[in-house]
Amino acid sequence: MDNSSVYSRQHRASINTCDVDGLKIGGTNQLFLMAGPCLVEDMGICFDIIDTIQALCEKYNVNYIFKASYDKANKTIKDSYRGPGWRSGLELLEKIKAQKDVPILTDVHEIEQCKHAANVASILQIPALLSKQIDLIIAAAETGKTVNIKKGQFTPAWEANNVISRLKDNGFDKIIVTDRGYMFGYGTLVSDMRALQIMTQFKVPVVFDGSHSVHGNDTIITGGHFKHRDFIRPLVRSAVANGVDGVFIEVHPEPEKALSDATGTFPLSEVELLLKEMTNIERALNS
Repeated sequence: MDNSSVYSRQHRASINTCDVDGLKIGGTNQLFLMAGPCLVEDMGICFDIIDTIQALCEKYNVNYIFKASYDKANKTIKDSYRGPGWRSGLELLEKIKAQKDVPILTDVHEIEQCKHAANVASILQIPALLSKQIDLIIAAAETGKTVNIKKGQFTPAWEANNVISRLKDNGFDKIIVTDRGYMFGYGTLVSDMRALQIMTQFKVPVVFDGSHSVHGNDTIITGGHFKHRDFIRPLVRSAVANGVDGVFIEVHPEPEKALSDATGTFPLSEVELLLKEMTNIERALNS
């Protein structure tokens, strides 16, 4: 690994940047935030999230990308809400795009979805459980959109370069890689901050997923004093101190009422505090 500090300007200048609807992300550009509800919900909630976070990101000089999924294809519990489905969900995202000036990120699960999602989204995201499905990943890249690969919690950091190299060998360089922790034992995720620095060697923007990194077995929450989402802020602070290019969180005005992944959903009312902490850390590192 390069002996220079991962967050030094010299090191970050070597990282490939991506142009997302005019936003320059990665390298020496300012931090970026991917934030929104887990699934496309009520349009009013989506607009509230966008308006609030967009204004805050302008205040703190952070680039903002709205994220929302149209389907969670990995839901195995019978009554779990999967979302509106990919066709209806993309229609909702298209309405958001028409009314709000913000880049959109959404998941794709099957090859046939890629070209349709690319008509709406600026970034196509490969879910962690599909992070080794190379045909899907290449199909997403062939749309010409930036591809965000959620590194699987079952994959060591250095193996992420296998997929990144495959894409680069095929002439695709609009790549982001996101870490969401590692599976430890039965159902508990642990964040290894070394992984963030290891993945900077691959010369693509690196993102830390604060929401999915806190998912896990409820037995780790002792004494009733903590909820999973309480760990998002300290983990994000650590990730920014380790030199990530961007942060991914799921946000909702009332997290307990979120239709999916409520335990890892961050309160919209606390986003400003999080952004203030992120930018203070970034400023300290760059000084």
